[in-house]
Amino acid sequence: MSSRRRKKLPDLETESHFVQMTQWLAMESKAEIQQMAERRQRMKLKDPEKGGETIVDLSIADHRGGLGGRTLVTFRKRKPSHPMPWHRLRVGSPVVVSRFRDDDGESETGVVSKRTQDSLEVALNRWPDGDNFRIDLTADEVTRQRQLAAITTAMNSRGRLGKLRDILMGIADPTFHPSPPEFEFQTTLNQSQQEAVRFALSANDLAIIHGPPGTGKTTTVVELIVQAVQRGQQVLACAPSNTAVDNLLERLVAKGQKVVRIGHPARVAEDLRPHTLDGLAERHENMSVVQEMYREAEVLFRKAGKWTRHRPVRGEKAALRDEAKQLKKHARLMEQQAIEQILSRAKIICATTTFNEDLLQDKWFDMVVIDEACQSTEPGCWVPILKADKIVLAGDHKQLPPTVLSREAAGEGFALSLLERQVEIYGDQIHRMLDVQYRMNSAIMNFSSGHFYDQELIADASVKDHLLTDFESVEANELTELPIEFIDSAGAGWDEEIEAEGLSKFNRQEAHLVVAKVRQLVEAGVEAQGIAVIAPYAAQVRYLRDQLAQTAGATTVEVDTVDGFQGREKEAVIISTVRSNGKGEIGFLGDERRMNVALTRAKRKLIVIGDSATLGSSAFFRVLLEYFQEHGKYRSVFEEPT
Repeated sequence: MSSRRRKKLPDLETESHFVQMTQWLAMESKAEIQQMAERRQRMKLKDPEKGGETIVDLSIADHRGGLGGRTLVTFRKRKPSHPMPWHRLRVGSPVVVSRFRDDDGESETGVVSKRTQDSLEVALNRWPDGDNFRIDLTADEVTRQRQLAAITTAMNSRGRLGKLRDILMGIADPTFHPSPPEFEFQTTLNQSQQEAVRFALSANDLAIIHGPPGTGKTTTVVELIVQAVQRGQQVLACAPSNTAVDNLLERLVAKGQKVVRIGHPARVAEDLRPHTLDGLAERHENMSVVQEMYREAEVLFRKAGKWTRHRPVRGEKAALRDEAKQLKKHARLMEQQAIEQILSRAKIICATTTFNEDLLQDKWFDMVVIDEACQSTEPGCWVPILKADKIVLAGDHKQLPPTVLSREAAGEGFALSLLERQVEIYGDQIHRMLDVQYRMNSAIMNFSSGHFYDQELIADASVKDHLLTDFESVEANELTELPIEFIDSAGAGWDEEIEAEGLSKFNRQEAHLVVAKVRQLVEAGVEAQGIAVIAPYAAQVRYLRDQLAQTAGATTVEVDTVDGFQGREKEAVIISTVRSNGKGEIGFLGDERRMNVALTRAKRKLIVIGDSATLGSSAFFRVLLEYFQEHGKYRSVFEEPT
């Protein structure tokens, strides 16, 4: 794929760019705090749980000792008959635990470590006092401070880091080995994947692996890391989200690589925690003593915080807290010794892009790989770059951009990822695209291939013509034999609605049709867990979940926003576009990259439901509707069986 070459930035503009990033971070922090405050204010006199950032009336159902002296506390609704609401609190989310209906009570900050349908586990440094709790999502200022420190360091650096900075700014050109040495691949890769690995290995400074949907980008990245380790290199493998890092970790472990995962252990999938730094340190010979010291410290903290009928001796509680702090201090020193030994032997370290830099101290890496780089704002990428001799960015700038809350910052350029900026500067000089996809029926693939990837995507023979009817359990009918269809609600009066609190939009008639389609698929023999429903608005997600929870056989159908399905796939996907109004307003449906993600999650069956009169106000959707008319099944809701 060709790409325009952007004018290189002179030195003064480079400094200005870094100063601008610090301003964007401040704007984003302000926007996040303001958004959360507005949501909570709207919820204050109504339902505090409606916005998805708060869960109330909780009690402690269970607890267990956590890694690093933390306590993992499981919360459930105090009344068993009350279900957990829909919420935005995911594994890794920073939260505040406080007493419900007690504004003067002490609060504890923590991290969500596990989430089930009826419970939420939170990793806390201290035991929360009380019987009735609320949990609130909070702003992640720690991450922003790490990003701010990283870009300040990068702006003022000389030597190798200064050279990489100049390359990333377009001041100096990246260089490559003329012909990389021959080697044996450890994974079966297609030609474009092999070429991407060779290209990245030949880079002296910077390379990009461009992986459109279903093309095996992570498989290629893992092979690159394995090859680098075989050459005696040390690798730092990063991604913006904990889920993406865990995916890398899992695949590297499966390849027999010795990997250390750093970061808060509560943010790591439970089955991968033995590979975390905390998990490895826990098995160190000194850790039995350390754990005993942590337990004693916790007992002292609880004793100091316990209410008694008799007035304690003056200074007694303070003395207990001081003793507990000293115990924890000595325990952490012993832990640190074990940690330094583990990290010094590690060939591969996995982490999110905003890891605690102090943990790695002066450790340097021959190669830093940032997977899903397009989902990170540029400041997030600079934290691992500080540790790099060479950088490989992997991702797809035609899918979801970084999430930016500040519209002003996004408009000024904060939503432009580092990867996309490098493609604008250097074009084909620094990137290789993977061109064979292993997910979608060609009819599902072809629209995105033409609109986003210059018709360069190829459907592998194993998926090119696959359909739902290839499964023995699935009945052959019009629904299961067609790979794509669009159902048009124009003229039906299915107008969108706004939630009473004004938080989000939903379309109840469209949702009812979605439920009917899910029911038809299940009745035809499609397994419910192989079906996904994607909606652009949280209100529609909530409404659909409620409706499907009451639908026989559909309780395991997954419903989420577009962002929630990034990097995921299902056999059948139904997209509810929601928007239907007389003004032709489509809101953030107009983000073509977001729709590219939604349209490329399905393997064998894609159904899109929407109002063509509203969607047709967008040039993108006009082209999409024409595609369905020419290549798939396009019909009105009036043709649907009643």
